[in-house]
Amino acid sequence: MNTDLVLIAVIAINAIVSYKGFNDEVFKRKYLFHIGSIRAGQQYRMFTSAFLHADMMHLVFNMITLFFFAPVVISVLGEVGFLMVYFISLFAGNLLTLYFHKNEYHYSALGASGAVVGVLFSSILLYPDMTINFFIPGYIYGIFYLLFSIYGMKSKRDNIGHTAHFGGAIGGYAITLARVPEILEYNTMVVILLALPIVILFVMAKMGKL
Repeated sequence: MNTDLVLIAVIAINAIVSYKGFNDEVFKRKYLFHIGSIRAGQQYRMFTSAFLHADMMHLVFNMITLFFFAPVVISVLGEVGFLMVYFISLFAGNLLTLYFHKNEYHYSALGASGAVVGVLFSSILLYPDMTINFFIPGYIYGIFYLLFSIYGMKSKRDNIGHTAHFGGAIGGYAITLARVPEILEYNTMVVILLALPIVILFVMAKMGKL
């Protein structure tokens, strides 16, 4: 299987489905993530919503991020490993969103952000010293990203799916450790540091602080 073709196929599917949604509101509403509809039995939305985007900027930002970080994951985990990270992160993002918003029947969301963030965090675990935004070490960026996501989940001051991002990060983190367990030996501190915001999230949830 050609690596470039795998990545291009994922990007192409996102682009085609999103473009359909841009021009067909009925289509978009039928397949986006919607708590009430999912709890009524339309579980397919847990998958289809990740291929829809709110607008062109949303789509382009996600696909550019994927384009730059997916090759890092593919170089170590291979095509199948990359697809595992992508789809497990996709579901992890939507599952965490469902968990935290299960009683908000009106809540809706869309986008590949959970899957893309999972790929980003997978690449950070594989290469923690890689720089992001030209100078920030990957693992430092990852820690602050998760802490900011917790803040966003708590404050609810914007329209960003922070919960899906966080769930996607957990998915990417977990599947990468499962596929490359030796990371626990040669990057133990990075693994622990990235786990701390995850622990903080669930402690805050248990205490009713979110």
